[in-house]
Amino acid sequence: MGIGDKISNKAEELKGKVKEAAGKATGDEHLEAEGKVDQAGSKIKQATEKVKDFFNG
Repeated sequence: MGIGDKISNKAEELKGKVKEAAGKATGDEHLEAEGKVDQAGSKIKQATEKVKDFFNG
C-alpha cells in the first residue's frame, strides 16, 4: 500500500469518526450512521490493501 493510500484511508476513517460524533452530539441518527459507514468503508479498503501487500510481498 502506498503512503498516499494509507493517508487517504486514515483521513476517511477520521472523517467518519467526526461525523459519528457530531451525529451523536446533535441527535442526528442519519449523520451518525453515515459516519459509521465511512469508517467501515475505510477499514475495508485498508484490509484490501494489506492483502495486496501480502501477496505482492
